[in-house]
Amino acid sequence: MKKKKYQNIAADHLREYSSIYLFVVVLFLMGVIFGAVIVNSLSFTQKEDLFYYLTQFFGQAADGDVAAARDLFAQSFFDNSKFIGLIWVLGISIIGLPVILIILFMKGMAVGFTVGFLVNQMGWDGFLLSFVSILPQNLLIIPLFIIMAALSVTFSLKMIRNQFMKKVNQPVLPQFFRYLFSFAIAVVFVAAAAGIEAIISPALLKTVIHTIS
Repeated sequence: MKKKKYQNIAADHLREYSSIYLFVVVLFLMGVIFGAVIVNSLSFTQKEDLFYYLTQFFGQAADGDVAAARDLFAQSFFDNSKFIGLIWVLGISIIGLPVILIILFMKGMAVGFTVGFLVNQMGWDGFLLSFVSILPQNLLIIPLFIIMAALSVTFSLKMIRNQFMKKVNQPVLPQFFRYLFSFAIAVVFVAAAAGIEAIISPALLKTVIHTIS
């Protein structure tokens, strides 16, 4: 019964704020496309420099000369928690709304640029490398960023409505605690994604590098 209750709450939430979720998804995809397009605007020298550092990294990964899994986990967890936390905090402030959207766009741009650059320089081998090094953890991280951005935008809009539309004065505290709970859940998923990035992705990357070499 509890599971069904939570499913109904989630379904009602998605129906009510479907336009916000759609906007956030489209914005992220625009960032991905923009990031991929930027690759073509790089000069030959810039591409050569980036590719040199990339091959150095792949060479170290193939030799197993990368940071320890614990260090990779800590770095991934800290970086992603920092961005999720920033989005969450911006959702509380009224003026943070446009910044949330900018951060999400930049995240999409980073993903698009990375995949686009690998494919541009290495063709199908680059696509395969990006598939094993970027996709596994981002299967959790990207939906998480999108959901947290949508929740933050939603909460920020509610704050604006309560501030400027006195007739629609909903109690803020229960909404805030739900918003806080969503952040706690997000941190759990960030930890899971960091575990994937620290353990699974390096192993897959090493296997693929040896295969294409």
